[in-house]
This record gives sequence, structure tokens and C-alpha cells, in this order.
Amino acid sequence: MLRDRVTVLSAWRKWTDNVAVFPLNRQTMPELIQWNNFYVIVGSSAGALIGLQFVVVALIADASRRVDAQASAAFSTPSVVHFAVVLLLSATTVAPWQGVTGIRGVWGAVGIGGVFYSFLVFMRLRKQTAYKPVFEDWLFHFILPYLAYAFLFAAALVISSSVLIALFMAGAVALLLLFVGIHNAWDTATYHVLVRRPSDRKEKKK
Repeated sequence: MLRDRVTVLSAWRKWTDNVAVFPLNRQTMPELIQWNNFYVIVGSSAGALIGLQFVVVALIADASRRVDAQASAAFSTPSVVHFAVVLLLSATTVAPWQGVTGIRGVWGAVGIGGVFYSFLVFMRLRKQTAYKPVFEDWLFHFILPYLAYAFLFAAALVISSSVLIALFMAGAVALLLLFVGIHNAWDTATYHVLVRRPSDRKEKKK
């Protein structure tokens, strides 16, 4: 009886070690282990910046008496979307997948969705009348996000043949979207503080 129990326990431990405990990280895609810290840093940064973006928008809305919904959808909302995408990539890439199919599906869906969303932002930038975009605005609000999401879709196609290259591509996309969101959020905040608020004060004096 004791021998049977020992045999069962040893078989159970062997099964959990080889099959049940993150088979993707150990067997199918061992490269993911080296990316855990990277996505923890990037994902936590994106989550914190999402919260700060809500605070900034609330303060701007409280300080300014003029709120343009179209301009907000073109300049402020995309930053939250980019941060959310980075957070999603960070969570899903290090998840214990059973193979590359799940990651390829997430990356492909986010990439295609991001490309269409970039064109939606492009239309909103052209439609809004509160501010005339310059080249820097087109670069950070449309061109770079469009290239990032297209690059992510390309990573979804590459992952089947080269996991390592695909992981570097997705990591580059996450960093690019993170820095694009930081730039856009800072640009929006400084515009409202340094441009909109002084103009509002001048109008009040008149």
C-alpha cells in the first residue's frame, strides 16, 4: 500500500513538472522567460499612466471653460487607448499559453484593430476645428501609431517561424506606443496650461 502511494505521488509530481506548470514557458516558448521583467515594467508603467491621464483630463476640464469633444477624441483618447494596448500586450504575452496560436491571435487582432483605429484618429484630426495640427501632431497621433500596429500584425505573422524575432518586434511596439502616449499626453497638458488657459484669462478680462 505504501509503495503504491509513493508511486502515485512520484507520477503526479512528474506530470505537474512536465505538463501542468507553464508548459509554454518551459517547453514550447522558453524565450518568454527572459521577457517577464520587461513586460512587468512596461505594463505597470502603462497602467500608472492611464490613471494619471484621467487625473490630467479632469484637471484640464475643471480649469478650462471650453471643452471640445471632437478635439478630445482626436488628441486625448488615443493616448489612453495606446496605454491600454501596452497593458494588454504585457498581460497576454506572458500568459501561460499552450502554444503560439493564442499570442498570434491576440497580436493579429490588436494589430488590425489598431490600424483601423489609427485611420479613425486621422479622420478626427481632420474634422476637429479647435486646433490646426502640425507635422509633429500628424507624426505622433497617426503615423507612428499606424506603423506600430502594422508592425504588431507583422509580428503575429512572424511568430510561427521565429519566436525570438517576433518577441523583439512586439517589445518594440510596446515601447513605441508607450512613448507615443507619453508624448501626446504631455503635449496635450502643456497646450492647455500654456496656451488655452492664458487665452481664456484674456477673454475673461475683456
